[in-house]
Amino acid sequence: MAKSSKLVAAKRGRILLVRRRRDQLWMFPGGRRRGRETEKDCLRREIREELPKLKLGRLKLWKEVKAKNPKSGRKMSDAIFIASEASGHLAIGDKKEIDKAMWRKPRGIRLTPTSRYIRDKLFPKRG
Repeated sequence: MAKSSKLVAAKRGRILLVRRRRDQLWMFPGGRRRGRETEKDCLRREIREELPKLKLGRLKLWKEVKAKNPKSGRKMSDAIFIASEASGHLAIGDKKEIDKAMWRKPRGIRLTPTSRYIRDKLFPKRG
């Protein structure tokens, strides 16, 4: 079972990203599992905490990523879920952790390593 869960939501060529306050890096919303939570329960809780007004459609597990970041040595252990639909105001719930949320094009932005991996797999560059 993965240690963290991440949400991938896309609409009209844009993806939903949140910015971490501590290092100003952008990432797909989500976070660490607690106790006996399932990966999907973890994601739903994290979204309620980070973006409380966001409404999600059905969540489908895309992939479980278990890898080691070649640059930092950090181990990735993430369950990546794709939302069939996402709507609502992007109000920030956890202002200590997240300082911004937006729908934007997936390129030209500083992403965390895990989010970069997800972006490159799901939204590859077009020739």
